[in-house]
Amino acid sequence: MPTSFSQPVPDFRSASFTAIISDLHLCEAEPVNIKFPLWKKFKTRQFFFDDVFENFLKHIEEKANGQPIELILNGDIFDFDSVLRLPDEPTYKVDWLERHRGLYPREERSRYKIEVILKDHAEFVRALREFILRGHRAIFVIGNHDLELHFPEVQEEIYRHLALPDHKRDQVRFVEWFYISNQDTLIEHGNQYDPYCMCEDPINPFVRGYNYISLKLPFGNLACRYISNGMGFFNPHVDTNYIMTLPEYIRFFFKYMLRAQPGLIITWFWGSVVTLLYAFFDRLSAPIRNPLKIEDRVSRIAEKANAEPRMVRELKELFVAPAASHPTLLARELWLDRAFIVFVAFFLIFQLMVFVRSVYEISFFWAFIPLFLLLPFFLFYSKSITSLVSGYKEPDDRVLSMASAITKAQRIVFGHTHHTRHEIIGSVEHLNSGCWSPAFLDVECTKPLDQKTFVWISPTEGGSRQAELLKFVDGKSELIANPGRTVSANN
Repeated sequence: MPTSFSQPVPDFRSASFTAIISDLHLCEAEPVNIKFPLWKKFKTRQFFFDDVFENFLKHIEEKANGQPIELILNGDIFDFDSVLRLPDEPTYKVDWLERHRGLYPREERSRYKIEVILKDHAEFVRALREFILRGHRAIFVIGNHDLELHFPEVQEEIYRHLALPDHKRDQVRFVEWFYISNQDTLIEHGNQYDPYCMCEDPINPFVRGYNYISLKLPFGNLACRYISNGMGFFNPHVDTNYIMTLPEYIRFFFKYMLRAQPGLIITWFWGSVVTLLYAFFDRLSAPIRNPLKIEDRVSRIAEKANAEPRMVRELKELFVAPAASHPTLLARELWLDRAFIVFVAFFLIFQLMVFVRSVYEISFFWAFIPLFLLLPFFLFYSKSITSLVSGYKEPDDRVLSMASAITKAQRIVFGHTHHTRHEIIGSVEHLNSGCWSPAFLDVECTKPLDQKTFVWISPTEGGSRQAELLKFVDGKSELIANPGRTVSANN
């Protein structure tokens, strides 16, 4: 009787048709808030797109004329950071912070979170399962918001929900951060070149705590967990929803949050402090490494990515330094520097008034005079500080050229930024697949970005493959006409 050990191992090295999507940000279904219906409205079941995903899979099958397709799920397919649901009877202690901002990134907790996501997106799971059963394969590239896919039990939970027969189980693969398709295309989520979102060591992603093993999360994940999760009117999928100037924040507060969240300043402040402290102490945690198995680990990563072990080590050298190395930079991004200035100003003026009142009988209202005198300087300082987060939306020419030289791939596909791109930079063809996430330009969710974009790579008559950046609309794909920039090889 044949066993699973006798089944041939599928060859992932060659592919004719490849579809690449990223940044779906599948999460739990947010219950509708009756009193404040705009609270996390973007997370409600109303904006699920599982049915669109099913139609998309059928559409690319038609484009491939029934031939096998390699589906690359290029990072942030699941959004573990935004899951706030708690188990009814946990077998582990859930502390106060977890009850209010979500479970920590530990294996048993992460397995519960992926179970919640997959149950709420049963139609997505069914569509992917049927797609694989029809002879195709799926590769999950781990991104920053689904870093918890590194846990073996989380991957096993996905296999369990897919319920594939033994001979089809090998058609689903999880890769640490990159994948080489058909030896001509390097695919990465792209967060490793963003200091705010990079995983410090995807080869050894785990750190040891007191009687537990955890993941070291990037600053961006922590900000999403401990700040965004407590501010339900900000959509984390659109930068302009939460990165604003001071006057814009004030207008936004009075328009949407005054009644629903009057204590917003307190929520923001303690969330920012927790984020900063968590990022600082997490930075000090050393990854768990086994010197006797490190080469086996590198070889296994290379095998799954269709690469060579040296490529794993060399690509890792291209990573940026994490922003958590610079706590003052993080404090500026969190506006804690401005909070510190305000606190010091109030403290000094209070001390001054206490001293003056010990000599003269004057009202404390006189304290407003020095406060108003300091206001122009505070506003000038605030306007001089600009967020650096959006600066990493542009591809780095050096990274692209080096990654191409390392992997011998002339085409590189990223996700992460949510911005579609198709351009030639030097000798490298660069694409960004955009996003599928529930991104809206307004709190009312009436102005969707609604990208539903993907990269489609197909064979040409000459035997090579060509890449197209497409948008899936109403059951059809439309070509996106060359977004991005074109840089000559001499630049």
